[in-house]
Amino acid sequence: MTTDNSNRPSASEQELRDKMVEQLVARGAARSARVVAAFRSVPRHLATPGQDMAKVYEPEQAAITKTGADGTHISSVSAPRIQAMQIEQADIQSGMSVLEIGSGGVNAAYLAELVGDQGHVVTMDIDPEVTQRAKDFLKTTGYRNVTVITADGENGEGAHAPYDRIIVTVQAADIPPAWIHQLTEGGRLVVPLRMRGMTRTIAFVRDGERLVSDGFELCGFVPMQGAGENRMRVALIHDTEGEEIGLRLDGHPEPDTEALSAALQTPRTTAWSGVTLAGDESNEHLDLWLTTALDNLPLMAAKPAARQRGLVASASPLGVPTLVDGGSFAYRTVRATDDPDRFELGAIGHGAQGQRAAERLVREIQSWDRDHREDRARIEVYPAGTPDDQLPAGRIIDRPHTRVTIAWP
Repeated sequence: MTTDNSNRPSASEQELRDKMVEQLVARGAARSARVVAAFRSVPRHLATPGQDMAKVYEPEQAAITKTGADGTHISSVSAPRIQAMQIEQADIQSGMSVLEIGSGGVNAAYLAELVGDQGHVVTMDIDPEVTQRAKDFLKTTGYRNVTVITADGENGEGAHAPYDRIIVTVQAADIPPAWIHQLTEGGRLVVPLRMRGMTRTIAFVRDGERLVSDGFELCGFVPMQGAGENRMRVALIHDTEGEEIGLRLDGHPEPDTEALSAALQTPRTTAWSGVTLAGDESNEHLDLWLTTALDNLPLMAAKPAARQRGLVASASPLGVPTLVDGGSFAYRTVRATDDPDRFELGAIGHGAQGQRAAERLVREIQSWDRDHREDRARIEVYPAGTPDDQLPAGRIIDRPHTRVTIAWP
């Protein structure tokens, strides 16, 4: 696909790409021959000049390209594993028309490889610095079947619609109507959708005015900017510099932070479930079940120093599910078992009702293990205002444009 012969990779560059692809295949991120070929072809290091080339080709290495005044990452080139995972979810075929929301150039090049000369890719971003970098990268690498547009992705891009596929590469809290209406019937929208604090990149299929999930994966993305911006707020329950602990709120009730801060200083209580996970087994489906079953379950974020000091026993970059019960709380945790490759799930509680909260959390862990461990949630998106009796049974998440439902078999 690359047309400029002067940009053919050196042996060392190709070796790095080949090694990256081998790792992507081994991790299950790149599965189809066409996706593998695309990732072998694109010189992604040219999009991030000045960064170590070897690191750029590491499967989990995201390249931060812009940081806000408050230190928040607002633009990045996603890690190869995440890009491959989303592209596989999209199931892109030759000749398709594809819209990418959240630009950077590299992902658009992969998409251009997949749609071929008879297809077309539109990549858009709200930030002119980002789109200029994308234009420069695509020009340097010779991709001519890509249109780069600077605009707010909230409105999609109607001039080239309809699209067979829409891929969103920024975290979204809602699905704007344009994304649905600019998608062909039966087309696929792949979007990192945040649901009650938990983000999954979901492959949706359009069915009239609704979207129905066809698989999802755990992920992390920089949040959307512009009209669709809807960031989580962090309510601190421990504010000592360097060891902060907070609750990430995403439609959850406002917590009594003073009471929870006091509860954190009380002795911990524990409850254990008897349910175990293998060392390499993800808890992503468990956590989605917990947020479906429990009303007040924000995510607890803690600095590593807070864990090192023993203030909390569990810490995760994505946050740990935490059940809030008034001025008490309990969060999911694990402990080692006699089997070195398995860990038992449990909960740690703090406060007057901490034991009760821990036991409640453990009951839902046991319920997931008993009734849903082999199941996968079905996530659907309906227009805002859809009556409750027209929605599937399960958790309903109301957003300005949509009603998102999480249902289990």
